[in-house]
Amino acid sequence: MVDTLIYEKKNNEIRLAGLHDGRLDILEIVDLTKASEGSVFLGRVTKKLELANGKVGYFVNIGDTKEAFINAEEHGRDELVANEGQEVVVQVSQEQRAEKGAKLVRSLQFVGRNLVYCPYKMHIDVSTKIVDKLKAEELRALVNENTTGQEGWIVRTSAAMVDAEDIVEEMEILRSQFDDVRQKAKTAKAPAVLFEKNTVLADNISRNAKFLQKIVVNDHNLEEALKDDFDVEYCASPFEKYGIEEAITEALQKEIKLKNGGRISIEETRACVAIDVDSGDDDGLGSLGRLNNEAAEEIGRQIILRNLSGRIVVDFAGSSEYKYLRSAIDTLSYSLRKDFVKSTVLGLSKAGLVEVSRVRRRPSLLDIFSEECPTCKGCGRVEK
Repeated sequence: MVDTLIYEKKNNEIRLAGLHDGRLDILEIVDLTKASEGSVFLGRVTKKLELANGKVGYFVNIGDTKEAFINAEEHGRDELVANEGQEVVVQVSQEQRAEKGAKLVRSLQFVGRNLVYCPYKMHIDVSTKIVDKLKAEELRALVNENTTGQEGWIVRTSAAMVDAEDIVEEMEILRSQFDDVRQKAKTAKAPAVLFEKNTVLADNISRNAKFLQKIVVNDHNLEEALKDDFDVEYCASPFEKYGIEEAITEALQKEIKLKNGGRISIEETRACVAIDVDSGDDDGLGSLGRLNNEAAEEIGRQIILRNLSGRIVVDFAGSSEYKYLRSAIDTLSYSLRKDFVKSTVLGLSKAGLVEVSRVRRRPSLLDIFSEECPTCKGCGRVEK
């Protein structure tokens, strides 16, 4: 887990790095001019789209730099039937990236430290990462007892570590956020922001509070607000001082060298992220199994650090039989357990590739720091 947070705000951009024993493990870049994932808007429908198989979608103006998109069909909600100019309350599920605008949903969710409030659902889910099944059922019963009317909840892993009173209090806070959205929507004129999620710094403090030792900021107001609860350092250029700029450059490279000589290659394509493990100059201090386990741990770190999302396929070194890759698959699953974004190691495909699925919420680092070459159109090769 992260023990140090480095926060830097310049103009309309916030950058936050999370370090563990001095190594960069988390990097988040927020463009304040764009709609952020989790924020709720009163949008205005601008265009209806006919999609494949008789499906329908809409472009919606939420005041972002590009028009957002929403599917008419959404699990748990009636199909959206709208005309141009109609107002609709929506939440950003995926931030805009490259040439694509943000993606929207109508099934709002309000994320707290220990709970997620789902006002349009009617069931209670408990994190499968709570290994104490008795505790999980106690939490389910507690939330169910304090549920009012038609509403749904997701009990997060951290709920297992707090008192029942804190859970009930958080339920009231999240309900009030939804009530505030409904009241604002009655008088607002689209496009308008109805709810903004917590800042990236607040989110990461919440996630890492148990292990957090130090916070570095370039904002005196934040320094004053945090100094009573944390060891806070002010620094005018914290990313430069702590070497984060160099770490970002490394995180944008396609190839990562492992400490024993092996290497990992990461290729982001429009269809998926392809990751290849190669023995390279491995010094032979063990089997291919040892190499793959070392690679699997680093792959998990790179997925989180680079914010790789969607379909991810990994080609480990050596045999593609499950009995030889089981340990590496388990290591990769364990490495992703600390991921706050939902990620699932799906297992081994018939082609011998390990498949991973990770929810796409924000652009990858490569999307943030680069754009497709207009000359080669992204192929990155030189004509003979």
